[in-house]
Amino acid sequence: MSLRRRSLPRGWYPEDPETLRNLVSSWTVAGRAGVAGAAAAIAPHAGWAFSGRLAAKTAASLSAAPTVAVIGGHLPSGARPLAARETSYETPFGPLEADLELLAALEGSMVLGRDEEPDNTVEVLLPIISLLFPGSRALWLRAPNDAGSLELGAALFDAAVSVGRRVACLGSTDLTHYGPNYGFSPKGRGGQAEAWVRGTNDRRFVDALLALDGPEALALAEAERSACSPGAAAAALAYARAAGASRAMLLDYATSLDARRDDSFVGYAAIAFYKEPT
Repeated sequence: MSLRRRSLPRGWYPEDPETLRNLVSSWTVAGRAGVAGAAAAIAPHAGWAFSGRLAAKTAASLSAAPTVAVIGGHLPSGARPLAARETSYETPFGPLEADLELLAALEGSMVLGRDEEPDNTVEVLLPIISLLFPGSRALWLRAPNDAGSLELGAALFDAAVSVGRRVACLGSTDLTHYGPNYGFSPKGRGGQAEAWVRGTNDRRFVDALLALDGPEALALAEAERSACSPGAAAAALAYARAAGASRAMLLDYATSLDARRDDSFVGYAAIAFYKEPT
């Protein structure tokens, strides 16, 4: 038995479990009405003060499932997809059990590296998964920013089918990182920059995801610097398409400016993918 310990420093989310529980409840108390039942979804991965509300709203859109696969990023193009190999993951609510049977099935069709480095893209979402999916297991994956992410998403669906497992898939992706802190200020500062990020740069990437076009989303992210970890979004989309999803919904959108004004800021989107009702 092995436990993947928390690596995030204090401040990414509150330390007190009851405070965490109340926060997620406040963000999702009406969040599932009309949006629940998604096969896969895309959530942001910043600190909860900035994007926790959107992350919780996104996770709440997912169908109830015995396993939730969380796909993070921070891997460059050409990298091998990664998987955590521990039997459980540390959360403020106790260990979250890993689905190693599903991982073994996935590795039957593709080569995955061992994820041993600290990374926020999966870890920051685990307390939300633990709360919203009590009794479910999780699978920690990370995807590169290239077509390998699409392969990962499709292979994950096939692996779930092979072991008879219902799986909900959550991709972890932030949008444009704008301003001097990120070395990216093509529209200067102030209102013009904010309007461009919201209405053009983030919008084009989000529209590609809403059109269920993973390759286009990856291409836009590369050309326009419109996403951090776009491979995670592409993988979740590929999983959704393999699962039969044919419709996407933008659940919410925000930027870090909504929480704190600054010359440097980040965009966030909550997106869910659905099958058509039968």
